[in-house]
Amino acid sequence: MQIPKQLLQRKSVEALTDVQHGLKQTLTAKDLTILGIGAVIGAGIFVLTGIAAAKYAGPAIVVSFILAGIACGLAAMCYSELAAMIPVSGSAYSYAYATMGELMAWIIGWDLILEYALASSTVAIGWAGYLTSFLENLGIHLPTYLTTTYLANPAAGFINLPAVTIILLLTSLLVIGIRQSAIFNFVMVLIKLSVIVVFIVASSGHIQTENWADFTPFGFGGVLTGAGVIFFAYIGFDAVSTAAQEAINPQRDVPIGIIASLAVCTLLYILVAGVLTGIIPYTELNVPAPIALAVDHVGMSWLSPIIKIAAIAGLTSVMLVLLMGQSRIFFSMAKDQLLPPLFAQVHPKYQTPHLSTILVGVAVSLLAGFMPIEKLGELVSIGTLFAFVLVCGGVWILRNSHPEMERHFKCPAVPYVPIGGILVCLSLMAGLPIDTWIRLFVWLLLGFLIYFGYGVKHSQLRSS
Repeated sequence: MQIPKQLLQRKSVEALTDVQHGLKQTLTAKDLTILGIGAVIGAGIFVLTGIAAAKYAGPAIVVSFILAGIACGLAAMCYSELAAMIPVSGSAYSYAYATMGELMAWIIGWDLILEYALASSTVAIGWAGYLTSFLENLGIHLPTYLTTTYLANPAAGFINLPAVTIILLLTSLLVIGIRQSAIFNFVMVLIKLSVIVVFIVASSGHIQTENWADFTPFGFGGVLTGAGVIFFAYIGFDAVSTAAQEAINPQRDVPIGIIASLAVCTLLYILVAGVLTGIIPYTELNVPAPIALAVDHVGMSWLSPIIKIAAIAGLTSVMLVLLMGQSRIFFSMAKDQLLPPLFAQVHPKYQTPHLSTILVGVAVSLLAGFMPIEKLGELVSIGTLFAFVLVCGGVWILRNSHPEMERHFKCPAVPYVPIGGILVCLSLMAGLPIDTWIRLFVWLLLGFLIYFGYGVKHSQLRSS
């Protein structure tokens, strides 16, 4: 009976927040909002919207985005309360440690490592595809063996060099400093938001309402599955909370960053999905670049290269924030000695977790460079939803276990909002394919082997 009790041992909120982490605190509410937008507006708009409409929801992909937005809104309220109470870099991992104990914290931390790594790799491959296409428009043709992996094309492929290169460049930027990374992200976000607004305005006059006639061709089940699949796109506001320790005033700024970025991105997703399915029949949208297809379809070919530039910028900012988020979670787990403490070191000059950042960057670059990754969107979605369920539960638990604690942001209507978030997220998880669940369980099984082989023996909480 003693072992289960140890595995459920919780780390106090005071212990989580009273740490000398050494990370540089330079981010404002605006920076955090832009970080959130940087991560959310990317693959979802430039890739997944068309695929989800064609395969799962049809024109009702708009409803899928609304459902996903509701689930995110409920979770965002819970995230905001916990992030303001526990302004540390571990996000849902740290929240689970304070509310549900070490074992659950490990599970969610291990889940987030997979979530961010696969998301970063997938986006890097998409980025490489857009870059290759853009260069071809300029008459520059990269050899196939440098843009295609051997496993994807044994006859002609070797490595996806553009994907490897961009990951390593962004890793270097993150090592140099969080302020420099935030400035770069701001420029990328400004480019892609400007182009998305131009697309919405310029294309709205070409909408043909008959394309919406068969609004729910796959039924409500398809709408639900579509909402689960596009949840890949909403990983961004979770990444905002991973930067809490680097915020100047996290109790105020992190909730603003989470809620503001979510509101802006949800509105843009709904508008883009409506315009896309109004311009082109949903059956034709199963392509890697649906927005570029749409502007060509309506004769605005002048906008196509600009769309590709925006996609390159958009996907770059997504990768930057995802790499930052994963390295901060890795840093937090190493700080608790559930992973080797070597990766909790902070660079003496740049004040960034350089070793965890480098490890994450190298691993993600290898995945993007050599693996033909398929169905990663669903696997990332289920990981994101799982994290949201635990965060919503964590707010409910802390309200009962620590009602006396000061809360700089209070989630409204507790326990109804957390319960609603849990139920909606579980419903979206249930709509995902069974093979996605199998892959998640396999990854968690590997995590258990590492935890019981290393983490249990070295845990800082258990040895203190």
